[in-house]
Amino acid sequence: MDTRAYYDEFADWYERDRHHGYHRLIDELETELVLPLAKGRDVLEIGCGTGLILRHVHQVANFAVGIDISEGMLNLAKKRGLKAVRASATALPFEDERFDVVYSYKVLSHVPDLDRALQEAQRVTKTGGHLLLEFYNPLSLRYLSKKLWRGRISPNTNEGAVFTRYDSLSQLRRRLPRSLELLDVNGIRVFTPHAALHRIPIIRRILAQLERRGRDNVFRYFGGFLILHLKRH
Repeated sequence: MDTRAYYDEFADWYERDRHHGYHRLIDELETELVLPLAKGRDVLEIGCGTGLILRHVHQVANFAVGIDISEGMLNLAKKRGLKAVRASATALPFEDERFDVVYSYKVLSHVPDLDRALQEAQRVTKTGGHLLLEFYNPLSLRYLSKKLWRGRISPNTNEGAVFTRYDSLSQLRRRLPRSLELLDVNGIRVFTPHAALHRIPIIRRILAQLERRGRDNVFRYFGGFLILHLKRH
């Protein structure tokens, strides 16, 4: 399925379960990483979706804008009063060194031309600026879970309909543009084998505590989502 069509179809269901449990926790863990960098800065989100994270960044940034390929997703972001434009991660409609901070969650692993997307992300980042880029990790419980079960995005389509890649940290290091220095790595969804476990109250509390610790400690390298904190030179 075409990626744009996939996310247009996903738009109506996207926020159905995102305001509680597993999805809320994941969004919180990701948002907490970008907010300190975004305060008072010019910020770009690559793949803003419906604006669930961009809405928080918008409150602290000097200027914040998101791009997405899905008109359906963008319509919901714009209803939140956010600045969001239709564009591709491989062809960003901004001049060189426009932003202090560029971040992208759950997007780059669905881009076939990853090298082009990385080049574009670094191009629009100012010298000395920061990037938070997230990738799907094959060395994770999430990877095993997705091999066994595909979640639905609509009554007719599941997650298997969209291009998806998994890249190890060593593979990502080799692909990074030379101008980008890796400062740190964070891991999201380290201990959760299946999102449905967060529907059980006592297990949800235990997993939430473990995930908050695992994001930044030695277990972070086994996160289902690897977030690379990069600096452009």
